[in-house]
Amino acid sequence: MTARTYLLLGSLSAALVALALASPRVSAADKTDPAADAKAFQNFFFQKFPNVKHDDFVNGPYSMNEDMKRQWQEKEEFPPYEFALDAGKEMFATPFRNGKTYADCFPNGGIGIRQNYPYFDTKEGKVVTLELALNRCREANGEAPYSYVKDEMASLTAYMAFTSRGKPFDIRIPDDPRALEAFENGKRYFYTRRGQMNFSCASCHVQSPGERIRAEILAPALGILNAMPIYRSEWSGMGTISRRFITCNSQTRAVPLEPQADEYRDVEYFLSYVANGLPISGPGARP
Repeated sequence: MTARTYLLLGSLSAALVALALASPRVSAADKTDPAADAKAFQNFFFQKFPNVKHDDFVNGPYSMNEDMKRQWQEKEEFPPYEFALDAGKEMFATPFRNGKTYADCFPNGGIGIRQNYPYFDTKEGKVVTLELALNRCREANGEAPYSYVKDEMASLTAYMAFTSRGKPFDIRIPDDPRALEAFENGKRYFYTRRGQMNFSCASCHVQSPGERIRAEILAPALGILNAMPIYRSEWSGMGTISRRFITCNSQTRAVPLEPQADEYRDVEYFLSYVANGLPISGPGARP
């Protein structure tokens, strides 16, 4: 049986959960309920993997396999992302040409706030991710924006994630129909199949976490963004959330969207919200 066929079959119970969570709302009375969705999402993984400690889901494939977990613990003694942390810390503290720094753009000087991103901006009516906020900070201070998929952005977000390690995701959905719509759009994108391989995000990360596709052990969707950005051996470097979304689309032979497209921001909002309560563990490392 090919890896593609295996993933398409998945487990029946997982597919049913995915279908239930992805089902469209059929009446005005049947309102979007993010809190109920998050509870069902988390409980699905807790029941599917009863031997995995809840907080360990943020460690991705390392939580699924004891041998890999030991390798990860050894790797953390000399983490491959350390160079990005050092670079990000220096970049964060270096003044812009106008004398201001990133700290002037964020609450608490930008320290220990990763767990609050992304958030829904009620003035703009859209989701604002940390990557987007960093580039808006740069532009507001007369600097050119960074690429969302290159080392500079990965280093900055790695440093900011590190200052939030251990703090639980605390993503809010304000009482605004546009925020509920963004959450629902993100959920829909997550469960929608696309590309030549007809995969959705859920095909790998809900139906088949812990299973192998080629040499890779698939990570569970729960907690998948808590460790971002990540160092990946296949990249020989760091990757942002934007890079991960684009890579996933490419791997399923779908057409990637532009970094920070509304769909990517909304799916980040959805995945972060359903991981509320789980700790930030980024930056991380993956095979």
